[in-house]
Amino acid sequence: MKRRDFFKIVSLGGVSFALNPVIKASELTPLFNLQEGPETNIADAVKIPRTKNSMPGLYPGKVVKVTDPGSVIDGKPQEDVAYHMLKTAMLSLTGEKSLKKAWRKFVSPKDIIGLKVNPVAGKLLTTSHAVTKSVIRQLEESGIPRKNIVIWDRREMQLHETGYTSENYPGIKITGTECMDEKGGFYNNEGKLYSEERIDKNQYFYADLEGTHDDYTIPYMVNGGKYSYFTKICTEQVTKIINIPILKNAGPTTTLALKNLAYGTITNTSRLHKIWHETCAFVCAFPPVRDKVVLNIADGLIGCFDGGPSAKPQFICNYNMLIVGTDPVAVDRTGHDVIIAKRIEKGIQTEDKKSASRFIDLAQDLKLGIGDRDKIELIEINS
Repeated sequence: MKRRDFFKIVSLGGVSFALNPVIKASELTPLFNLQEGPETNIADAVKIPRTKNSMPGLYPGKVVKVTDPGSVIDGKPQEDVAYHMLKTAMLSLTGEKSLKKAWRKFVSPKDIIGLKVNPVAGKLLTTSHAVTKSVIRQLEESGIPRKNIVIWDRREMQLHETGYTSENYPGIKITGTECMDEKGGFYNNEGKLYSEERIDKNQYFYADLEGTHDDYTIPYMVNGGKYSYFTKICTEQVTKIINIPILKNAGPTTTLALKNLAYGTITNTSRLHKIWHETCAFVCAFPPVRDKVVLNIADGLIGCFDGGPSAKPQFICNYNMLIVGTDPVAVDRTGHDVIIAKRIEKGIQTEDKKSASRFIDLAQDLKLGIGDRDKIELIEINS
């Protein structure tokens, strides 16, 4: 794999405040069931008071899975079908009869709402425009003005490459942490990365792992060292986040709601793949993520079962489903089971490996949601 391709699929990970001295991961073992690992500042997340919006949100452990075989035709996701699938999920999740009332449980016209999409794998496997546009349409129908909607991800360039442009989404802000100017340059006239203006150095995830980047890779990491800084998109620009990940694998594990958030909200992330499971869980335990994500809509119209998190055509499939919930841990467990079942069906593996979903267990220990299958209320709807 070429370095450019590698850094297109490496995603962001880990965030936190740092209100107290760091502690060793091993010291957290009794509470978080962690293995020995590098020092982090995860203990800060536990000490910061939660809010009424904190994960797992209004419906802990409740997940709605809607499937419609007509959601993808000739390889193209169908927006009208996606709209009705999303409507069905929202009404089932909330118990409301009015779609407007369902959405108003999570957002209001006063909110600035960030739609966290995933364009990392390029046009072959991005958060579909059918789903994103359905979310926007329903938000507008619920009284949310377009000017209050922001589509964002880690790399602004990847958003543009996959069709998230002002032409396709008029009146909606499209932004990312890592960015270029109109000439394709990463640096301003003072020799400073444009991206540095978009990060909040007061809020960060510390891990005792050194990030070392050369001149080529630094624009995609923003900074080196042992700190990963939050994007200002989370800390300053949006008040609520709707998370729209894709049903994807990464070897025998899966990358859905928690991964899309954790590796999409901070800098200096390549180093954090050494503690991938911890990063996926720990990042989401800090306020810029934990207290702002009100809904998770896993886009499974088109997904993959192998070759992820990048896109390899032979492993892309139509799951024809949406998995919706406020609880990202329960959504991840549900999506994980879907993907692993497909991998077993295809003969890629023979059984689910418990170690493959350790990030789900860690997130549950952090009280971000419910990962225990027996405690998840799964509503399955086939259209």
